[in-house]
Amino acid sequence: MVAHALAHDGVEIHLNCNIVAVRLEGGRKHVTMVSDGNTSTTVVDEILTGIGRLPSVQGLDLERAGVAFDTEAGVRVDDFLRTRNPRIFAAGDVCLEHAFTNTAEASARIVVRNALYRGRQRISALTVPWCTYTDPQVAHVGLYVRQARAQSIPVKTYTVPMHDVVRAITDGEEDGFVKIHVREGTDRILGATIVGRHAGELINNISLAMVAGMGLRRLAQVIHAFPTQGEAVRQAAQACAQSLTAAVAAENMESA
Repeated sequence: MVAHALAHDGVEIHLNCNIVAVRLEGGRKHVTMVSDGNTSTTVVDEILTGIGRLPSVQGLDLERAGVAFDTEAGVRVDDFLRTRNPRIFAAGDVCLEHAFTNTAEASARIVVRNALYRGRQRISALTVPWCTYTDPQVAHVGLYVRQARAQSIPVKTYTVPMHDVVRAITDGEEDGFVKIHVREGTDRILGATIVGRHAGELINNISLAMVAGMGLRRLAQVIHAFPTQGEAVRQAAQACAQSLTAAVAAENMESA
């Protein structure tokens, strides 16, 4: 959906390509690409390069403090954000795998508790949503289906397309969907992916439910303001509740 939206805006997308040459010809920028052995050249307005970021750990004499680090991965910490020197903790992008503002802030709170108040809070216990601010936005929290299956967790997914949501239709924002994954046979939320104009806002409801230990069908009982695009989450929860009710009824009939 994001690719379609970008194409609609006039953006050409070339996947699995290697840039082999860039030249300025007649005041225009030409980029030569190779994909599957085929060479092509396209004219572009500007050339932007994503070079990534590296943690600034050099020149701090971390070796003298007994703090292990890597120039690319940063300071090495355990699940309690403690370095190899047990009296030194680290937080933020300098030591985290995912360099998100919200995870950096959460890790700082963990360090304060663990370092100053002898807490035992784990960074792995955090439920961290993220959002890519394209149009439509792409937001996610928890496990993907492939990750759950890799852990031998049976998954059932409930999907609500945004064109089934009254407010999305009214707003003319029908591109997108809500997908919520639960452990099959239960309403335990494993993760969710939302694509839509307001995906970053909608994913917070799922994150709250996961942190609070709420099952998905509990969300079906929550009355949402109407009409809002948050109805998509409630519709997925309602589908889950109906599915589990039908499964129980079928078991009772078989027992009878």
